[in-house]
Amino acid sequence: MTHYDAILLAGFGGPEGQDDVIPFLRNVTGGRGIPEERLEVVAKHYRHYGGVSPINDQNRVLQAALQAEIDRRGIDLKVLWGNRNWAPYLSDTIARAHADGQDRLLAIATSAYSSYSGCRQYREDFAAALTKNNLEGVVTIDKVRQFFDHPGFVAPFVTGVRKGLADVAAAVPGINLDTEVEVLFSTHSIPMTDANKSGPADRGFGEGGAYAAQHLAVAQKVMTGTDTPWQLVFQSRSGPPSMPWLEPDINDAIALLPARGIRAIVIVPLGFVSDHMEVMWDLDNEALESCEQHGLVAVRVPTPGVAPEFVSGLVDLVVERLEDTPVADRPAVTELGPWYDVCRPGCCENVRLGFKPAVAGMAP
Repeated sequence: MTHYDAILLAGFGGPEGQDDVIPFLRNVTGGRGIPEERLEVVAKHYRHYGGVSPINDQNRVLQAALQAEIDRRGIDLKVLWGNRNWAPYLSDTIARAHADGQDRLLAIATSAYSSYSGCRQYREDFAAALTKNNLEGVVTIDKVRQFFDHPGFVAPFVTGVRKGLADVAAAVPGINLDTEVEVLFSTHSIPMTDANKSGPADRGFGEGGAYAAQHLAVAQKVMTGTDTPWQLVFQSRSGPPSMPWLEPDINDAIALLPARGIRAIVIVPLGFVSDHMEVMWDLDNEALESCEQHGLVAVRVPTPGVAPEFVSGLVDLVVERLEDTPVADRPAVTELGPWYDVCRPGCCENVRLGFKPAVAGMAP
């Protein structure tokens, strides 16, 4: 049995008003030399929604749902919440936890897959927060495993795709789901250098690293039992044109579909746990506009959000750590998992930034 004092829900953060937008984007891009005019281009996405990202409210709802499920199971732990890029900041949440006598924390990051920004950067954030508060060696922060193939995360997508295909069939009578419909699984594009370094090097994932392999394995599982064609696509690229990123972009993929006889698509935000800004803007605006431009009927599947099976699955991950559940007894729907409690050496390196101190893993 392992003792923890509290659960730490770790989020990305987002602005909650027009005045927050540029300071938030400066936090996100800090140290990368992004000019202000480029930040203003991205800011229009947030300003379109009144300067408010939905992500903080979504994490408040998730925090409450996790607490309710933990209480229901009789587990005596409080769910705390801190963000990487906006209030409540992780460093402040961790400092308050220590002041309250909560020095052993088990973190749940709101990212399911292995990558620098989705895993290692959170681990670096935890280490930086401990250093900032002079709590190194005082507060311990562990982290639940990446949950990309946990049944609780995958099940809402299975339900969503089945409903999405049914909605397409209802919207286009007589359409052939096996030849005239395609399912696009969309996730955040990342630089190829980061993708290739995602996951432990000794697993030999090849091009795209663990990040691409995990998405492909989950998509394959979601599509089990249907003959509708599918592909993995990417969105939200933000790097310079000279830097290779994972492709194809979802809008480029959409443009090629009519020539293959595709009349409708189902868009699945497979890389995301909630309907935050990049889902709402890049999929619900830009991708759907591309579909309209190319004469395609489109249905967008929901993210897990606070689906009961997702919330229950996250608490299952907590229980795994509390009870030290053997690997053989941990659920995973792909052959890649269950993933590691403690990240492997060199896992998810950011080649441009190098290794920084990180917790919940082996050195470096």
